[in-house]
Amino acid sequence: MLDSENFKIFDNNRPELTPYGFTVEKWTPKLMSKPDRHNEIEINLLAGGSITYLINDRKIMVTSERLVVFWALVPHQIIHFDNDAPYYVCTIPFAQFMNWHLPATFVDHILKGDIVNATNTKDYQYDKYLIENWLEDVSAGDLKRIDVLAMELRARLHRFALNSTSAEWDEFKEGDHEFPPIDFVEKMIIFIARNYKRPIKNEDIGKAVGLHPDYANAIFKKSFGITLNQYVLQQRILHVQRQLSVSDEGITAIAYEAGFNSLSRFNAAFRENCNCSPREYRKKHHSY
Repeated sequence: MLDSENFKIFDNNRPELTPYGFTVEKWTPKLMSKPDRHNEIEINLLAGGSITYLINDRKIMVTSERLVVFWALVPHQIIHFDNDAPYYVCTIPFAQFMNWHLPATFVDHILKGDIVNATNTKDYQYDKYLIENWLEDVSAGDLKRIDVLAMELRARLHRFALNSTSAEWDEFKEGDHEFPPIDFVEKMIIFIARNYKRPIKNEDIGKAVGLHPDYANAIFKKSFGITLNQYVLQQRILHVQRQLSVSDEGITAIAYEAGFNSLSRFNAAFRENCNCSPREYRKKHHSY
């Protein structure tokens, strides 16, 4: 959907998990009535003001003139902005991003749902120059230029990753992770995103992607460091955390909606992952 300035705005009727593909666009900020989820890596660059996202259960303020990178499969929703100036958005399909072999620690943080920000604004003019050129390339529809765009974006993310280290991050190491059969891993991620509220098992996930469940579990663990069961549980807990933060729905109803079929198991899993009870979590994090 385009506004009068030909900038994109979020369509609140957009089906969940619909891909954007490889894009470079200008958007106008808009309050979102629901979270968006799509299996691409998203880059934001604001020219002015700030945008506040609700990402899962966390309020994250994105400020101007700093490159921001996150995995958009994590539910994200604009709940506040203080300037209606357009901002830049790039989206990179998950498989393409993973095949770029960026520094492993950077990739790990992205896949854990972290929002990775530039440490300062010194590269803003450079980033704005790059993205404006990329917009022209996309507009022209020249495939050779778009290939160059992809190479430049990969190189920019590599430099961004190297400059985004902090004392809390491990040293970057090339080649210490492999992400084998990316197409299978991506299919598993999408299947889980669509079905975690149902009682799914490894057998269901393996069947959905055409792999033996043990092999599916092995390649998933090699990529993400956790098993399929742990990942499904993580998605259910994140769903509960979000609902506890934004709604007044009963805790029991939220637990069952998220895919838990036993309250005792839900309470134990929630406390183990969040170090508090659901009631305590709601009291601390409720947004409204």
